[in-house]
Amino acid sequence: MANKKIKKRKLNIYRLAFFLLCVALLIAGGTGIGLVFASVRDMPVLNPSVLESGASTMIYDKDGNLVTQIGIKNSVPVDLKEVPEHVRNAFLAIEDPGFYEHHGISLRGIARAAWSDITSRSIREGGSTITQQLVKISFLSPERTLKRKIQEVILAFQVERRYTKDEILEMYLNNIYLGEGAYGIQAAAQTYFGKNVGELELEEAALLGGLPQAPSAYSPYRDPQAALERRNTVLDSMARRGFIDESQAKKAKAREIKLETKEPAERQYPYPYFLDYVTDKLIEKYGEAEVFKGGLKVYTSLDQKIQQAAEAAMARNANFPPSKTDANGLLQPQGAVVVLDPHTGYIKALVGGREHTQKRQWNRATQATRQPGSAFKPIAAYGPAIEYKGMGPASVVDDIPVKYGSYEPKNYDGRYRGLITLRTALTHSVNVAAVKLLADSVGIDAAVRFASGLGINLDPSVHGASMALGGLHNGVSPLQMAGAYAAFANQGVYIEPTAIVKVEKQDGVILDQPVPKHHQAMKATTAYLVTDMLKSVVQSGTGSGAQIGRPAAGKTGTTDDGKDIWFVGYTPELVAAVWIGYDQPAAMPQAYGGTYPARIWREIMSKALSNEPVKDFPRPSGLITATVDGKSGLLPGPNTPGDALVTDLFAEGTVPSETDNVHVFMEVCAASGQLPNEYCPDRVIKPLIKLPYSVPSFVEDFNQRAPKEYCTLHGPGAARNQPGPANQLNPAIPGTTGPQPDIPTGQTKQPGQENKDKRGSENRRNP
Repeated sequence: MANKKIKKRKLNIYRLAFFLLCVALLIAGGTGIGLVFASVRDMPVLNPSVLESGASTMIYDKDGNLVTQIGIKNSVPVDLKEVPEHVRNAFLAIEDPGFYEHHGISLRGIARAAWSDITSRSIREGGSTITQQLVKISFLSPERTLKRKIQEVILAFQVERRYTKDEILEMYLNNIYLGEGAYGIQAAAQTYFGKNVGELELEEAALLGGLPQAPSAYSPYRDPQAALERRNTVLDSMARRGFIDESQAKKAKAREIKLETKEPAERQYPYPYFLDYVTDKLIEKYGEAEVFKGGLKVYTSLDQKIQQAAEAAMARNANFPPSKTDANGLLQPQGAVVVLDPHTGYIKALVGGREHTQKRQWNRATQATRQPGSAFKPIAAYGPAIEYKGMGPASVVDDIPVKYGSYEPKNYDGRYRGLITLRTALTHSVNVAAVKLLADSVGIDAAVRFASGLGINLDPSVHGASMALGGLHNGVSPLQMAGAYAAFANQGVYIEPTAIVKVEKQDGVILDQPVPKHHQAMKATTAYLVTDMLKSVVQSGTGSGAQIGRPAAGKTGTTDDGKDIWFVGYTPELVAAVWIGYDQPAAMPQAYGGTYPARIWREIMSKALSNEPVKDFPRPSGLITATVDGKSGLLPGPNTPGDALVTDLFAEGTVPSETDNVHVFMEVCAASGQLPNEYCPDRVIKPLIKLPYSVPSFVEDFNQRAPKEYCTLHGPGAARNQPGPANQLNPAIPGTTGPQPDIPTGQTKQPGQENKDKRGSENRRNP
């Protein structure tokens, strides 16, 4: 029987592809039908009144009192016949050139806009028609979903059937949001140019026509260059569509943007910097349309009493160095204040400048990042030294000249105090001590980690030892500094600052009731020890100008030539950061953190706490009091003199177990204080400090250090300086050992420097 051959059927790739395509089309079709059905089912009803209405957002203070409303009150409807043709054409050219030809949507417009955006690598033209945009701002949420797009298309067809093209264009021009709180073309003309829509020039119309795509990004107040480029794009589009000729476009492009800078009296609102900050935060989350037309109810942390005190202090010329007006009509130097409740993170007051005369003015409290000077020492040096290294207020650092590579920190007053405690170093803002603490004990990575826990993120690769004195790559804002210091006042818990407590819809439905983010940034004992040292700063140190007759802690900060001056301080109830400086950094001679900023801080806090009972910072468990040797930081030893004893606070487990090992008794020449030679007639035994390194003679405790050189006053020629029988330490004297370390003589006096509070990129000197 012959074997039968079984033929294998070859796979037809084309047939398979066709089959898969059919399956895909069926699935897509079914999904599409389902999506359309769901979109129609949830689609809002076309309500003609909604096309012409909206509600302002209401802003309340911490007690629920209405502060102001923002939104459609800045809306002035106009008839289409009052809008010049070149103004209409500016919007049509960039938003919907085929408006009068389509029936609600334009496939050609979508394709054209997509191609324009792709080739230009930027958003140059919108894909939605003017009808779709009107529907979107009137009926739909700002979310970008396929369901919302389907609803937009269906509603656009309905609007086109109900209204004429001119009616649709008129509603669009009266309702579109054009930035700076302005709804509609008339309000925008008044806002940006101080004139009515009928008076707008071609270049002004083009600027407004470019705003609907991104009002904030193209705002001439926020980014003049972006606004100029967008205006020119609109003019190009108008010329390309035949609305104007090339020569008109060229002339309009050559004209500069002349803006209205004064806020009309009828449109001003109280506490503008605080409310600008709140408005920006709302827009970030809900979008401009919802904020300005959605009728939200926004409850904030604003304390009007504190805000008024802050604004009054910032408006008082005596609280600032000699002032002048810059080219923009703003007083210089400028300033900023932020007041927080450290236990909730709520912003009680916020002032971003000495006056608020321009629209969307630069908010220096939240947007300006400046060098903090010595106000950064608790964050970069003292805080992490206590938290990570077990140090404390009585730990000792040697304030002597030091150099790290090419960086050589200097003290603001030109003095070198020698061996001092951390409390003394911080109280008097000793720069070298802070730098040595960071560089030799803490380390850059640990300092960056500690700062990060306080809401200040730094890149360790671009920071060095000067960070201890506020030498930061990008600087910090007053809001960041207030938030960081608040953790010291709040037993080590960092709470992200916030100004918004609750947001409700118009019908009372709660949209958001944010709980501020928080975490334990440091041990409670660390926070208290830093606070206790900062109390010394206010009581008897560089911050004494901030004394308010109740417990307070704080730190001054001044950069090179006084370009930035700070005072950041707190009480058990409130924390406040004050900054002063020129918008374009410039020297402020004789201006320090302990003068003008401390004065402003004192004025605000005195008024804010005027009716509050006096209380001290709560002391956490885990702290003990101990007495140590103030030159070694160790327990007193048999050679510790009485005037070297220091009693201070320690976290449990950090009290040293070793005894003082730096004090020794040595025999020296009574006249020269040097090691005696065989010709010295009088010799005395003195308690001295012995360390394995030398110090220059201008260090203030130089005469307390164990000498190395032999007496040059006595002997043949009064110049003999070689060892002899009497030139050894007396082994019978307790604490003395063999030969002493080398200690070079150095200078007899350090060149004097002005008693200034400085820090700069090269020569960091700043209390």
